[in-house]
Amino acid sequence: MEKISNLLEDKPVVIFSKTSCCMSHTIKLLISGYGANPTVYELDEMSNGPEIERALVELGCKPTVPTVFIGQQLTGGANQLMSLQVRNQLGALLRRAGAIWI
Repeated sequence: MEKISNLLEDKPVVIFSKTSCCMSHTIKLLISGYGANPTVYELDEMSNGPEIERALVELGCKPTVPTVFIGQQLTGGANQLMSLQVRNQLGALLRRAGAIWI
């Protein structure tokens, strides 16, 4: 968890992704569409990607990508983010985290 905590530090939105994952791409577009600039970690391009992926599994993230943290809190994967979007709650969550201002 410490490795993940270090990657989240001082970042309002963090997405753990893989370049080949279409759902990761969709979630990045969704969050960017609000005007947020998420920090994205492409696990398949990182030397310690497998280690971070194991840590995400330990946190209960299955599948491991996309995994989104908003305001340093685990928000979830694609299903959770889409559910927040449908309930019109994602924008408010991004505002509270300081990722967007409007």
